[in-house]
Parts: sequence; C-alpha cells; structure tokens
Amino acid sequence: MKLQEIANFISTVGFPVFVAAYVLVRLEPTIKGLQQSITVMTIVLAKTNGVDYEEAKKLAGVGEVK
Repeated sequence: MKLQEIANFISTVGFPVFVAAYVLVRLEPTIKGLQQSITVMTIVLAKTNGVDYEEAKKLAGVGEVK
C-alpha cells in the first residue's frame, strides 16, 4: 500500500478504524498459531485422559452448525 492510499483510507474511514484494521491484520498470524496450539493441546489432553478426540469434539459442540 502506498502512503497516499493509506492517507486516503484514514481520511475516509477515520483513524480509529484504520488502527483497528491494522491491528487485526497484524494479529491474524498469531491468532492462527494459537488456534493450532489449542487444537494440538486438545488432542493431547483427550488422548492422555483416554477420551476419543472425535467424541470430545461432539461433547464440546465443535463443528456443529447452529
């Protein structure tokens, strides 16, 4: 993005919206990494406690369309 495009975007939507969009874009890789870590930890915890991972997903309601 060029500096002029950024300035035009800020003047159009406002500085707080620009900052929020910037932070969300910057945090996306971190959020994806956290999601992967949580998934791995869930599998490990389920296996450690002798619970089938698919059964744990059903109990938690993961993947269900609401």
